[in-house]
Amino acid sequence: MRKLTMEELGRMSVDEFKQAGKNPVMIVLDNIRSMHNVGSVFRTADAFLAEGICLCGYTPQPPHRDIHKTALGATETVDWLYYPTTVEAVQALRQNGYKIYAIEQVEKSISLQKFKQGNEKTAIVFGNEVEGVDEEVISLCDGCIEIPQLGMKHSLNISVAAGIVLWEMVREKLSITN
Repeated sequence: MRKLTMEELGRMSVDEFKQAGKNPVMIVLDNIRSMHNVGSVFRTADAFLAEGICLCGYTPQPPHRDIHKTALGATETVDWLYYPTTVEAVQALRQNGYKIYAIEQVEKSISLQKFKQGNEKTAIVFGNEVEGVDEEVISLCDGCIEIPQLGMKHSLNISVAAGIVLWEMVREKLSITN
């Protein structure tokens, strides 16, 4: 076994990425504190060809050295928008035909492995590192998705949660095409 070279991986250029067909998923970051988390979500959004990211409230915005440190160039490929509040982002996405789901532990949440996106345009809201998704935002969502957890802790770092959720959404599509 040997590691593949960058050429063998077939990495896209920035222009090729911009032109590539995207998965109909928008990521919404609800008052995220950490620039490293924001950068990591950009990198994950690039990896899974997400449509873009909505940065809301006091979520840090590019350009910033600490975001770039973990994004590794993904702020140049992934489209992003800023909204003063997450409520405004959710309302705008709904007007553009998106179904909205928060990643949160609530009554009647959908377990991630049972969630089926289909071909619907979907926005996924990830909440603050301490408080989670704001209650007002949850009330505007079509539902909440919960990542099953088996240990003593019942929370994940937002960037880890984003990776798990986006992989699961893309995995569904990969199993159909392969």
